[in-house]
Amino acid sequence: MTSPPSTPHSNALSLIQADMVLVDELTKKRLDTTVPLVGEICQYIISAGGKRLRPALLLLMSGALGYKHPHRIQLAAVVEFIHTATLLHDDVVDESTLRRGRATANASFGNPASVLVGDFLYSRAFQMMVECEEMRVLSLLAEATNVIAEGEVLQLMNMHDPSIDEAGYLKVIRSKTAKLFEASCKIPAVMTGATAQIESACAEYGQALGTAFQVIDDVLDYEGETSELGKNLGDDLREGKITLPLIFAMQRGNASQKDLIKKAIEQGLVDQLSDIVSIVHETGAMTATREAAMTEARRALRALAPLGESIYKTALSQLAESLLSRKT
Repeated sequence: MTSPPSTPHSNALSLIQADMVLVDELTKKRLDTTVPLVGEICQYIISAGGKRLRPALLLLMSGALGYKHPHRIQLAAVVEFIHTATLLHDDVVDESTLRRGRATANASFGNPASVLVGDFLYSRAFQMMVECEEMRVLSLLAEATNVIAEGEVLQLMNMHDPSIDEAGYLKVIRSKTAKLFEASCKIPAVMTGATAQIESACAEYGQALGTAFQVIDDVLDYEGETSELGKNLGDDLREGKITLPLIFAMQRGNASQKDLIKKAIEQGLVDQLSDIVSIVHETGAMTATREAAMTEARRALRALAPLGESIYKTALSQLAESLLSRKT
């Protein structure tokens, strides 16, 4: 039996495979608790897998900047803890029942337990980052966590509002999703005492990559199958979330098409999901959305220019390029 062909994504992550094993080991160790339910839910989440892009980015950027201190492993675990906490809270807010191909923690253990374990992960993350004894990193991650929370609230305020435009959409995802990508990439620059130019470049790469990642995620909601995506197709529409494919479809569609989408967003209707998917394709909204993702991916690639040449920089470039062919 032949092995599946490697991808730019898998090639990039192979560089940090040994470090990711250390991150996994530390994660298990730091999730140890005397409260059985906390451990059970944490183990349930970890066993679900996931891309773990944020810790991977921190480790790849560490390699690109020559940062080899063991704190890089601890900080990689920290950003994954923060991300996992946001997922737990998101699923409660969104009333989601499926993630990564199986029942969400809130569907399995209930909303109260999911919220409280999310709080546990946040607090454990802050315990771990304090141990690194770098005030700027603590400040950076505190700000990122705060911005993410603001983005969540902003998204909640935007629910069922079809008037949100591209700028409003980008404001949400750059807070809610891209901010932790940005912080993950900037941390190694801070820890190495890099110049302001390098710090800025690392941060921009992370923000652009995170934005492209979320834009492609929104594309997949209208292209994929539930079995491939690990989420319910049309969840965003049901929740009244306005995403870029719908924004572009309303901008480009005729009066009746715009009205159908507007009504679906306002009322959270999915009974005509197939018609809406057709409109998104017919109006060229999918192409426009992918072009928006490509713009962000190119911005990420340009941001890498000030970094010295290395296999890690090449891997970071490959990650940006691989997003454009992402299917899950």
